[in-house]
This record gives sequence, C-alpha cells and structure tokens, in this order.
Amino acid sequence: MSSQNRSIELEGTLWFRKSENRFLGADRIVLLEQIDELGSINKAAKNIGISYKTAWQLINTINNLSEKAIVERTTGGKDGGGTRLTPEGRKILRQYRLVQEEHRKFLENLEERLGKPEKLYQFLKRISVKVSARNVFSGTIVKITRETVNAEIILSLKGDIRITAIVTSNAIGKLGLEERMTAYAIIKSSSVIIGKEIDVSKISTRNVIFGTVDKIIDGPVNVEIDLDIGGSNIITSIITRESSKNLALKEGSKACAMFKASSVIIGVH
Repeated sequence: MSSQNRSIELEGTLWFRKSENRFLGADRIVLLEQIDELGSINKAAKNIGISYKTAWQLINTINNLSEKAIVERTTGGKDGGGTRLTPEGRKILRQYRLVQEEHRKFLENLEERLGKPEKLYQFLKRISVKVSARNVFSGTIVKITRETVNAEIILSLKGDIRITAIVTSNAIGKLGLEERMTAYAIIKSSSVIIGKEIDVSKISTRNVIFGTVDKIIDGPVNVEIDLDIGGSNIITSIITRESSKNLALKEGSKACAMFKASSVIIGVH
C-alpha cells in the first residue's frame, strides 16, 4: 500500500491460531503450495529456502493441530512416492487466500480512514508466540479426576489416541476445564522417551503410545524421531545418537513413545 502523504503505512500479518499456537500463516501456506505443486517436501523446502528438517517440523505441527490431515505421504509411482496435500489441505489453502484478500482490503480501507497511523503503532505488536514445545495436540477432554492437590485429565486426540496429564486442582478452575471441551496437550520433545518391544505392565509411565517411525533426522549429537501414532498425529522425540543406534530404529519400524503425565501441559483458548 502506498501513500505520498504518509511516512508510516499499515501492514498486517495474517495467522490462523489455535489456543496460543500459530497454526497457519503466510510462510506455512507457501510451503503447502510448493508441496502441492512439486509433490515433494524436499523440493518444496529448497524452493522456499528452509531446511528439510524445518519443513517436516512445520508439517507435523500443522497436521497435529488440524482436525483432519492436511499433508500425506504417498507410495509407489514412477518416482517411488512423495508428499501431497489432502482434499482438506487444498480447502485450507483456498480459505486462507480468501481471508487474506479480505484482510488486504480491510487494511487499505483503514489506511484511508486514518489521519495519522503512527498513533496506532503501539497496538500492532500484541500477538506473539509463547509456546516453543515441539508437540502440540488438539483434543477433547473425556475425563477429569480431582484430588485434593492434583487432578488427572484424559484428553482424546484424533483417532481416539488418549493422553493423560496431571495438573494442579487449582488449574482446573483457573483454566475453566470441563469434560467434553476442546483443549491442547503440549509436550516437549526432550520429555518423550522412545522404546521398542515394551511391556506396558512393567512401565510406570502413564503415557505409552505405540506407533510407526515416520521420519528419522540425524544430527551430530542428537537424533530426531517422528513417530506416527495414528489419527494423523505425529509425536516427536529428541534422543541421543547412541540411543538411536542401540534401538536400531529405521523408518517404518514399530516403536512406542513414553512420557510422564506430569510432563504434559494443558492449554485452552
């Protein structure tokens, strides 16, 4: 937007948000469009100047927060498979571009009506990202068990994947938590332990979720493991290279993610 008489012009960034998490914005939309066009996360990442690892992290976050999978991997074909958008993903793209166009018109109209937009500068920095944890899942609270000090919350994700969290009883009232309401489970990747051939009856950790290794991203010290736990949910764990070597993990192998109920943070709108 241009104006010959103003030193400051209005500019806005459009994000779809869920709870305190930025869900979809311009950068992620561009990534999705590139995946849709090229059929490859690797090629899409190179085209927009981000690493392959970063691209996968963004896709996992998007899929975890979406009610339906937006990106899916394909197999077969002359190139041996790739990555593509689901019908839900293409619908999200259309919706975002529609809202973006209306947002642009709104800013242009507001800019024309404002005599001195400099006075509004202090109000343009209110939204910021406060959650840095890798694993953020949307679900429905199916059970709350209160005790004197703590309370147990069971959250059902897509695919009826259950996550148990322990919070203080005060937090129940503070967050206004109730059964059947939507909430978010937030788990740091460093809190997620990866195992194989686990006997659940001999593990004290409350959350033990079985799945398939979807992606392994090797690093000089640590290895990132993305585990597909069903329902288009991907949980990420950071383990040492030595641990990864001992487990002999590879893409497509069976494994499980384990984490304490006390390691799960519950968030709401």
